[in-house]
Amino acid sequence: MKRLGIILSLLIVPLVATTHGITLDALLQKTIERNPEIQKASHDLAQAFGRRLVFRAVAWPEATIGITAGAQGGQRAGEKPIQPFGFAYGNFSQPIFNAIVPPSLRRGDVELLIAQQRLNVAVVEQLHAARLAFYTAIYNRSLRKVRVEQRQRLEQDVSSQKERYQSGLASRDVLVGAEVQARELDPRIEAAQRAYDGAVLKLAEAMGEDLGPGAKLPEPEGELNYASVDVDLDREIKRALERRPDLQLARLLVRAANEDQRIIEAAYYPTVNAVVYGDYIPVSGVRRENTASPRRSDNVISSEIRAGAAYTWQVVDNGKTYGAVLKQRSVREINELTLQKLEADVPREMSRIRHDLEAIGVKHRSLAGASSIAEENASTVQQNLAEGIVSQFEFRLAENDSLEVKSNLITLAYQQNLALAEWDRATGRYFQFSHDSSQNVR
Repeated sequence: MKRLGIILSLLIVPLVATTHGITLDALLQKTIERNPEIQKASHDLAQAFGRRLVFRAVAWPEATIGITAGAQGGQRAGEKPIQPFGFAYGNFSQPIFNAIVPPSLRRGDVELLIAQQRLNVAVVEQLHAARLAFYTAIYNRSLRKVRVEQRQRLEQDVSSQKERYQSGLASRDVLVGAEVQARELDPRIEAAQRAYDGAVLKLAEAMGEDLGPGAKLPEPEGELNYASVDVDLDREIKRALERRPDLQLARLLVRAANEDQRIIEAAYYPTVNAVVYGDYIPVSGVRRENTASPRRSDNVISSEIRAGAAYTWQVVDNGKTYGAVLKQRSVREINELTLQKLEADVPREMSRIRHDLEAIGVKHRSLAGASSIAEENASTVQQNLAEGIVSQFEFRLAENDSLEVKSNLITLAYQQNLALAEWDRATGRYFQFSHDSSQNVR
């Protein structure tokens, strides 16, 4: 019994659930159940069973049974004016030797495996897209939250500078500068909100939700956090070459093209069929007319059964079979080259992802200590600004530095989660068929 295996590297910290909130696990489950592309691939898998039967039909016997009946009219001595008649016939044919049978049986099995792997590929693509949209939504929501908090601090500074201006302790230029600095965050907050809305829309599409008027879009639950990870590149490359659905599909396409070529080449060989023919005449004394036999007994029609073997061999086909073989051979060679390219890209892709993870780790370590320092410096400068010790420009620089450090830390956590999602896709962890029913779904 086959099962679905979903194995993900998650760095999600749950928050308080909202009314229409959704976790990553629930998102992936709904995507598998309701995603249109996955449902289409499932229907294609059902159709593959029918195509498999068509390929296997060449090995099965063929039987035909027919009945002919009617009425004959006319005036004959000693016979009725209307005379009914009827007879039955049948034939049976079973291939004994046909070179097309073995490759056709294998081709039918491969057709079903291709449909299964196409379902695998569809699941991987849709789960991966949903997961990236989930991370993108949380990332932009976190950015918006940080920028809104920063704007609130700047608005407090605007209020403070306004009071100092009204008291005559600050010039109008300082007040205007504070207001401009607070309003500079508005476009960035709006951009983060638009990106969040777009990501949520993608989540709804991945889950097959109704997007009509009054539709309730999902709200991702959780936050993105950075965590140290270590990957074994050599071992994961070996596993990826074995279990990635796109590679398995490419190998099956090579097998299918090879079997198609063998099916075409079967026309070079003779075919031998066991045949049985039979006629059933319910009455006796029926004669044929206009026969050339001098003996009247030869004109008598009676029930009979004939059995034997039929042998055919097309010796000359004027290049029709040879041309079809060459055409199919080129298809097989193209599929082989595509497979080789995919297999060669796996080590390079996984090596790139590992280097990205290492670079993200180095950047995070350099910024981790700077976050608290920048926050403390911004608070100190804000207090000094309220006392008139530092200028508005210095406060602006301190706030920008603090915002930049916070945004970069959120961005690094987002980039790491994206890289881990790419790592799971590259290693084939999202989805795989398993023939071992004793294992639990993870």
